[in-house]
Amino acid sequence: MATVQAKPTSVPTKPTDKDAEPTIGGLVIDASRDISTLISKEIQLAKSELKVSFKHGGVGIGLFAGAAFIGILAVIMLSIAIAYFLSMTGLHLAWCFLIVFGLYLLIAALLALIGLKQVKQVKAPERAMSQGKQIPDALRGRA
Repeated sequence: MATVQAKPTSVPTKPTDKDAEPTIGGLVIDASRDISTLISKEIQLAKSELKVSFKHGGVGIGLFAGAAFIGILAVIMLSIAIAYFLSMTGLHLAWCFLIVFGLYLLIAALLALIGLKQVKQVKAPERAMSQGKQIPDALRGRA
């Protein structure tokens, strides 16, 4: 059997391509292409990071909602327990539930009163507004 050996094929190359320095136009084209690639890769990275963050944030919000629901159930059970504890003193169970209801109304009224006082303390940012009015004059050179 005769074996046939393939002749190596040579790709013609220009000796000036390797030896010549790149032109300014070529450098600008390369730089703009590299910047474009860098920006697109940064955008892809930001999207993937945000996707992970939003997933964790959504799970966290769901867990907080579940904890709030369980907390509300716990308050209801505590209310029932307090009412039954009061009934051990000899009061009728209906009066015990009304006492617990009244206690919650008092707590709600107290919290509303404190919240109202806090809201009344909110004031406009007067110093920032006066300084903001001085900015156009300062930019015009009238200090």
